[in-house]
Amino acid sequence: MATAEQLKALLKSYSEGDEERFFATAMQVAAHAARQGHGKLARDLRELIDTAKTKGLPRRGERAPVPVVQPRGELAGLLSVSYPKTRLSDMVLEPKLHARLERILLEQRQREKLLTHGLTPRRKILLVGPPGTGKTLTARALAGELSQPLFAILLDGIITKFMGETAAKLRLVFDALQRTRGVYLFDEFDALGSHRTSQNDVGEIRRVLNSFLQFLEQDESESLIIAATNHPELLDRALFRRFDDVLEYSLPDDELAEQMLRSRLALLDTERVDWAQVVSAARGSSYAEIVRVCEDAAKDAVLNDRTEVTTQDILDALAARPSSRA
Repeated sequence: MATAEQLKALLKSYSEGDEERFFATAMQVAAHAARQGHGKLARDLRELIDTAKTKGLPRRGERAPVPVVQPRGELAGLLSVSYPKTRLSDMVLEPKLHARLERILLEQRQREKLLTHGLTPRRKILLVGPPGTGKTLTARALAGELSQPLFAILLDGIITKFMGETAAKLRLVFDALQRTRGVYLFDEFDALGSHRTSQNDVGEIRRVLNSFLQFLEQDESESLIIAATNHPELLDRALFRRFDDVLEYSLPDDELAEQMLRSRLALLDTERVDWAQVVSAARGSSYAEIVRVCEDAAKDAVLNDRTEVTTQDILDALAARPSSRA
């Protein structure tokens, strides 16, 4: 059962709307139940926590997003829409990066206050860094925090071999961005924003990039524009000046890797885990790789009717995963 301190922490965090602390404490309660041998209770608590996370704690002044009609006509092949429930508290981030994302959210939530003073909130954001470091998840978290739909731009539907057609489709996207407020994600952005002086470039790509730069600069909508790339070195330098903020993502250091491992395995007994050995073995892995390793180790424990995870379980899961570092 939960301790008195855990119960007090749950009530206090709920009353203050501190979602991150509330769910962290709830996970501690579930982990405590698992260590006491109450496996079914721990599983039930985890299911309740997962369900609660999809809704989040009520926040003053925020409403849940109202589902909109799916993109129709030409837009159906250019945009896909979802309604994420992800929050920043679901992510393990470097403190400086977390603070910069919180600043973006603050400016978005206080946008009217800024506008009345002639100031414009940050809303054109470029995310750069290696695969699996949380760029796409960040877009989902921003949409979830702001209770807005996430529109993913389908680049394979935008980029065509016909001269002038790609720019026309881009205009459709920016028109939609103006009409429907949301978070718009241009993932794998280097496919659209490659350097205009590239030797392998063709005239159409240069025209597309020029069109995008023009649309981005002229856009005055209320939507949040997120561009993400694994290859910032391929981007045209003129793009960087068009964004309000450029956030750099990197592979987790040892401290963040251990934090991620502990968080993802919190529902199981990890007393026999040698964290130093595990972190050393996971060094160089991305956040996404660590998540998958934890899931594999946890599944192995559950399938073998165990409530604990050992060092060897995690090492075996690491060894079984194909390495992106090869």
